[in-house]
Amino acid sequence: MEQLDGRSAAILRQIVELYVETGEPVGSRTLSRRLPVALSPATIRNAMADLEEAGLLFAPHTSAGRLPTERGLRLFVDGLLQTGALSDEEQEAIAAHCAASGRSLQDTLSEAGRMLSGLAGAAGLVLAPKTEAAVRHIEFVALGPGRALVVLVGDGGQVENRVIEVPAGLPASSLVEATNYLNTRLNGRTLDEARSAVSAEMADNRTALDALTAQVIEAGLATWAGGGGGSLILRGQSRLLQNLDHAARIGEIQGLFDRLEAQETMLHLLDLVQRGEGVQIFIGAESGLFDAAGLSMIVAPFRNGQERIVGAVGVVGPTRINYGRIIPVVDYTARVIGRLLG
Repeated sequence: MEQLDGRSAAILRQIVELYVETGEPVGSRTLSRRLPVALSPATIRNAMADLEEAGLLFAPHTSAGRLPTERGLRLFVDGLLQTGALSDEEQEAIAAHCAASGRSLQDTLSEAGRMLSGLAGAAGLVLAPKTEAAVRHIEFVALGPGRALVVLVGDGGQVENRVIEVPAGLPASSLVEATNYLNTRLNGRTLDEARSAVSAEMADNRTALDALTAQVIEAGLATWAGGGGGSLILRGQSRLLQNLDHAARIGEIQGLFDRLEAQETMLHLLDLVQRGEGVQIFIGAESGLFDAAGLSMIVAPFRNGQERIVGAVGVVGPTRINYGRIIPVVDYTARVIGRLLG
């Protein structure tokens, strides 16, 4: 990482902070009024030229001011960023939004994502833990030709839904039979335990199920397979699409949401947050989840009662997101959710 002298570091910090505030290129005259020490515009321009040569700034137009590159933003976040502590009132407000009283875990996590979206002016995301508690009830509900809804009710009352494909022309009796078959085999088991027991029974041909019903059961159980998956909750996606006048960029961000909801992407996201402690910041392509969309992701893991990382919470926003404001909010939200799970 580059070692900057005090003057260059102060100039880079001011440029990034103004960029976060306005989104506009920053010129030498503006900087001369903002810097804590008196420097002439010519001296500032020379320092900016050095920062540009180092790959930390760039000029969007020939006569314009300068903007930070992703490399410059990374240097700012790693060495120059000053984050403030949350006030007691802010902590209480976050805890109130995440309060689980009278709500399912899914609703609580969804509200956390919605809150982060509103505070950050970006998209809030929550990687919810996979269901590990005992399952109380599973039901298959017909949605139309070739599709059915699988409803899973956990022992704590939380409800999750998945849509599966079923054979065309499947009779309603097969869905009823699949529902009854699974519910008689739950017996307080977790979903993984139920899946293992059913798979073993089918492999040993110890069932009286017809082929179509067995196919429905296997498809229903498979929707929760994946070795650590869980589900991704996205809130406030429209905030990233506001004020975008380039159709290709809008399509790129919409494609990002599609990728985020893919199972392999969720596993990659969980792997990312397990590599370090606390809040992690990914600028541009660093996360491997998006590349040229000009986006950053601020994310923090949360842990269950056994101190194992089971999910993550954060935001996806433009690279000019207010890092100093959002980092402590994401960090505290992750800790609140961890306490709820514990």
